[in-house]
Amino acid sequence: MIVKNQEYQKSVFLSSSNSIVSEMYGWSNSVVEFFKLSAANDNLSEENTALKNQIITLQNKLATLQPEASDSVHFQIPPEMEYKFISAKVINSSTNKLQNYITLNKGSKDGIKIDMGVVSEVGVVGIVKTVSNRFSVVIPLLNPKIQVSCKFKRNNYSGPLLWSGEDYRYSNLTDIARHVELFLGDTLITSGLTSTFPEGIPIGYIEDFNINKSDSYYNIKVKLAVNFRTLSHVKVINYLNYNEQKDIEKIVEE
Repeated sequence: MIVKNQEYQKSVFLSSSNSIVSEMYGWSNSVVEFFKLSAANDNLSEENTALKNQIITLQNKLATLQPEASDSVHFQIPPEMEYKFISAKVINSSTNKLQNYITLNKGSKDGIKIDMGVVSEVGVVGIVKTVSNRFSVVIPLLNPKIQVSCKFKRNNYSGPLLWSGEDYRYSNLTDIARHVELFLGDTLITSGLTSTFPEGIPIGYIEDFNINKSDSYYNIKVKLAVNFRTLSHVKVINYLNYNEQKDIEKIVEE
């Protein structure tokens, strides 16, 4: 009755009501934008993967261009560099177990196969272990079941990276002889000595190292490039010559 019959009280009431409604609309829009953000990130990941594939294709085409000189040699794409990326989203993962796993929302119908390498925008994630029609499970670097061959970007000395099961931020590099010169912050990249990862993908950086007088090899602590606690989107590496390489290596082994 007071609001209805008094002009001043009515104006105050309407002003307050409009303020509350506006704030509620603001909250509503924030909630809607939050849920839209996930879809936007998925779209950006797909677009980024498509752009990376285009870059690889262009680089390979440039490498195969025939020089104009008649006595020049025709360049060919190195077979180990023929690969494509498949984008995927992390839908389940762990970092606090001895044997951690990551589940992706892509499977065999999307072209994913066992033993494919998995990377993020900043570095190596792991290797595909199991695949179904619509999902795949990855063994990440945070699992002692896998070793990834890596090397120092500065001097090309290589060795296997193996997780000790302690801290999700760090791993250990082994088999680096004491005569190798090391520096804190040295960059580690994939060596290219396996068919899982091409050469040059970042793995991590030397956080600390030491060696006992009686030891032949360093104890090297590596800070991983990927933060597995915030990992949301990845790219699966489809190495196009994987089967051919494995077949010829199998013949030699037999």
